[in-house]
Amino acid sequence: MIEVTEQINAVRRRVGDRVLEAGTARTATISQSYDAAVEEVWDACTNAERIPRWFLPVSGELRLGGHYQLDGNAGGTIERCDPPKGFAATWEFGGQVSWIEVRLAPEPGGRTRFELEHIAHVDDRWEEFGPGAVGIGWDLSVLGLALHLASGGAPLPIGTDWPGTAEGKEFMRLSGAAWGEAHAAADGDAALARACAERTIAAYMG
Repeated sequence: MIEVTEQINAVRRRVGDRVLEAGTARTATISQSYDAAVEEVWDACTNAERIPRWFLPVSGELRLGGHYQLDGNAGGTIERCDPPKGFAATWEFGGQVSWIEVRLAPEPGGRTRFELEHIAHVDDRWEEFGPGAVGIGWDLSVLGLALHLASGGAPLPIGTDWPGTAEGKEFMRLSGAAWGEAHAAADGDAALARACAERTIAAYMG
């Protein structure tokens, strides 16, 4: 059994903007503190043998300039690698290109804060669904990482039937609502953020 509410509350979510050469992009940032050393979290995030245990099967060259492919999901190119502090890569999926940045920082007591920022140009998808379109997926991912770091081999929520269970659906509902709150805090339009969150939750539940 997964403590759904506890996990949702353990995560920080932030929505913002970033100016790119091609124009302004929106950002969705998620972070969680783990009871593990920086080197351990780095290895879990970059070791091709460990990534499938908490995220998705991955192929390609996991090195600077290398191309990766997640099974049935995004692929891209690793553009920056600074072990064990973080890395950056393109996130190419469905004909669209966005970017991810992963940052790791030590915390007191031997803990590590994992932070992932997803950067994307505003398009019809953002206008309709807001940050939750990617945010719920990343919530599932940081949950998977939490389970993996706690046990070394816990079942992977993203790659199992768990999201379709009552517990999984409640997790996604709470995640979508939390991203709606972060969206409203960033843009000041609670009604729009709530509408986007409701559409996102319905899409994931469908």
